[in-house]
Amino acid sequence: MPKLFFISSSPAILASPIEYLKGVGPQRAELLKKELNIFTFRDLLEHFPYRHIDKTKVNLIQEITPAMEFVQVAVKLIRLDVVGEGRGKRLVAQVKDATGSMELVWFQGINWIQKTLLPDQSYLVYGRLSFFQQTPQIVHPETEPWAPEKKEGREFLEPVYPTTEKLKARSLGGRQIAKLTQVLLGQLHEKDIPENLPDTVISKLKLMGRYQAFRQVHFPTTAAQYKEAVKRLKLEELFLAQLRMNLLRSRRHRFSKGVVFDKVGDQFNTFYKEYLPFELTGAQKRVLREIRTDTGSGKQMNRLLQGDVGSGKTIVALLTMLLAIDNGYQACLMAPTEILAKQHFATISSLLKEMPVEVELLTGSTKTAARKKIAKKLSEGTLEILIGTHAVIEEVVQFQRLGMVIIDEQHRFGVAQRARLWEKAEIPPHVLVMTATPIPRTLAMTAYGDLDYSVIDELPPGRQPITTVHRYETQRSQVMSFLRAEIDKGRQVYIIFPLIEESDKLDYENLMRGYETVKGYFPEPKYWISMVHGKQPAEQKEQNMQRFVVGDTQIMVSTTVIEVGVNVPNASVMVIESSEKFGLSQLHQLRGRVGRGAEKSYCILLSGSKLGNDARERIKILTSTNNGFEIAEKDLELRGPGDIEGTRQSGMLNFKLANIVEDRPLVEAARLLVAELLEEDPELVSADNLRLKSFLFQQKGKMAWSKIS
Repeated sequence: MPKLFFISSSPAILASPIEYLKGVGPQRAELLKKELNIFTFRDLLEHFPYRHIDKTKVNLIQEITPAMEFVQVAVKLIRLDVVGEGRGKRLVAQVKDATGSMELVWFQGINWIQKTLLPDQSYLVYGRLSFFQQTPQIVHPETEPWAPEKKEGREFLEPVYPTTEKLKARSLGGRQIAKLTQVLLGQLHEKDIPENLPDTVISKLKLMGRYQAFRQVHFPTTAAQYKEAVKRLKLEELFLAQLRMNLLRSRRHRFSKGVVFDKVGDQFNTFYKEYLPFELTGAQKRVLREIRTDTGSGKQMNRLLQGDVGSGKTIVALLTMLLAIDNGYQACLMAPTEILAKQHFATISSLLKEMPVEVELLTGSTKTAARKKIAKKLSEGTLEILIGTHAVIEEVVQFQRLGMVIIDEQHRFGVAQRARLWEKAEIPPHVLVMTATPIPRTLAMTAYGDLDYSVIDELPPGRQPITTVHRYETQRSQVMSFLRAEIDKGRQVYIIFPLIEESDKLDYENLMRGYETVKGYFPEPKYWISMVHGKQPAEQKEQNMQRFVVGDTQIMVSTTVIEVGVNVPNASVMVIESSEKFGLSQLHQLRGRVGRGAEKSYCILLSGSKLGNDARERIKILTSTNNGFEIAEKDLELRGPGDIEGTRQSGMLNFKLANIVEDRPLVEAARLLVAELLEEDPELVSADNLRLKSFLFQQKGKMAWSKIS
């Protein structure tokens, strides 16, 4: 890959250690570093307020209603009392204005508050409103001495900064951080916060200048100016994230060398024509065409394949591996757990049983003699497909000609683990990463922009939709009667308990209680139950799983260890206990364990009678749709991007201001701008783009975790 020429223009003042800012010093600096990760002037500049208070508005106590979230009142302090002892100890202040009275409450810093607040003095009080026995109160309010004449000439919008109790105790609360930020802004000039976006982008979107945006986001002159500043800085974050991703991808497309699969040969064609168990869906055919194009291009393929539970990713993976074999290369499929690796091995071996293709399984429990045999066949090139867990990345495992790597449930592997696989070939092998966790499009564009992206968005024909219902704990007897009727028809049933406690011991006790309850409804020897949980030895867990798989037991009582990778077509009912304690995507993944055969399948969400709004919404969504992509979008809206499985490590989503759910129009605008810009100037060499290139070079440590080659 050619080296790029960058101009370096790092503004020195922003790199200054935070202790050198007037008002900070060594002790406060240590606290700011530990508590807020503020090490430099730049970190403080980018420590944005999370809201602004209109300090010109003062509420009367009689105007306060439960609908208000924050209030500001001008009051006289009547009395201060310390109430309770030990952990329940608190300081309660009675305050009043001309229209009524209310309470202020402190649980921490009581001694300090008692010294600073004086009865019969007037204070301006601001904070989050709550009610106790119908009396309005503010817990841990902000207070300052107040005289009516002080109202004139106050700032229009006062910033409120994120802080911590430790910092507040050392006089570094929100107000002090605001003062430090003011000191910093007083030292900065336009040259210290130079423009980084091209003029074409700024004028196209009518964006505020960068220097002005930083000033206005902290201390806005008007609400409209603040809005413009936030828009500018959010767009910048999203634009730069998209640009980094797209540069990675476009450079890989242009410069990365890959093995060439230039033909579709006997193995692929024979399997496709004679042994394919069902007609491929349109989506599967489309994805295979995309893979064929990639692997024949002479560039390394780096493709993310996502498809809902049961959409047929395994067949696509198998056909892709046969394509590699037809071109004289070996293929490897890596799965995150032994159960899943064994399932892939069983499925693929069965599909290929009539064909002259050698397939082996390598996991942590593979015996030494078998390992040696596998290693020998791999290095000689006689073993064409290796399926396994982390065991396949060990040093002793060496391929003769590795050409295709497929990674299932890729977010469960670290970057270093994945990289060790493609180091096993001189020319990096093609890479297909698969996930059954549908990723919302908005998230995929932002977090996985450096990968090419394929979606299987239709289910194979003959799959019946799963009927999902919600039942309360009080209806347990009816639920158990329904399970009995299904078992009498020859079907099998899952009953899943959540992992919710900090303590493994408590989780285990909950599961055991649940197991005993199930045994009460389904006594032996008429019914047999398998139980699987994390504390079991691997051998016992495997044995209990197998008993259920082969039909020796009718009921599987388990924790979420069966979320990925158990395929029992005869299982027709999934009961999820305490379903209010599960996330939306996890509920959908669990539901996907049933509905794998031709019979009608059901998912029953059992919950307590008291449901929070979020839990109610999750259950409502799950009972109304089976579409994993719709569910993923809703999950993103409910939980936010930081909590979606696998994306927390991305680094690309740790935006300081932008939120990819709330700011979708800006995400889309940034994506289009980046696509346009790179089409015209892929190497960022035009005069208008040089400062952008320079800025990216200074930020070069911020790379995407999903970059896999």
